[in-house]
Amino acid sequence: MQIVKDILSLRETRRQWQIDGKVIAFVPTMGNLHQGHLTLVKEAKKYADIVVVSIFVNPLQFGPDEDLDAYPRTLQQDADALDALGVDVLFTPQAKDIYPRGLEQQTFVEVPGISYMICGASRPGHFRGVATIVCKLFNMVQPNIAFFGEKDFQQLQVIKAMVTDLSMNLNVVGVPTVREEDGLAMSSRNGYLSAEERQRAPILYQVLNTLADQLELGRRDYSKLISEASETLSNAGYKVDYIEVRAASTLLHPGHEDQELVILGAAFLGKTRLIDNLQVTLK
Repeated sequence: MQIVKDILSLRETRRQWQIDGKVIAFVPTMGNLHQGHLTLVKEAKKYADIVVVSIFVNPLQFGPDEDLDAYPRTLQQDADALDALGVDVLFTPQAKDIYPRGLEQQTFVEVPGISYMICGASRPGHFRGVATIVCKLFNMVQPNIAFFGEKDFQQLQVIKAMVTDLSMNLNVVGVPTVREEDGLAMSSRNGYLSAEERQRAPILYQVLNTLADQLELGRRDYSKLISEASETLSNAGYKVDYIEVRAASTLLHPGHEDQELVILGAAFLGKTRLIDNLQVTLK
């Protein structure tokens, strides 16, 4: 596996792939890799000749009170895991190269509407940071196909909208959430949980499943369902950020005609913010 640290070297390597007619897959990450990330890599290898993974902890998507400095950085461990999977290039740029004029002067990409609701309402500017860094990485790597986890469902929709709106010539593929045996969605932030919190962490997924069961039984009183789910989480010691039932294709409140829904949840367990979602097809 080749480790590339600067944009110029990446472009030189990319030029040869283009000459050779290679299909390039890309998996952007912030490192501290777990089985969810590695599943994205395995999927990418099925569809491409070349697989590029990036590791960059993006300061532009962190709020002023969020955990940028504390975010776990495990580059050597991550590199070893990617090398074992046969990744072709690990791209590890520095912030000074990604944002040469600094964050305050950075041109940004923002997807209107979808970026401001749900998680975007709780974390203002977050999806602007996500869209900007993903757009920049797409420009650097120029992949044919890119892979993202469905755990960050709203993020996936933001990126798909950006690719469509900016006429980017690549496919974006969502990969189902990878879970621990007890149902907890794999996340780099799970490492922040204490032993006692880790025991309670799967309750978020259980609550989403209960809500999904109620929808499948025919209930459509969304506000009451959300209230019941929030109360269950609060009683379990969570501080609820949001529970939402939305149309999967638009993330708008569902209408009578919407059959494909997504239940989205975010809640704090101690200082750790957990997110999860569950897609539901109504009968």
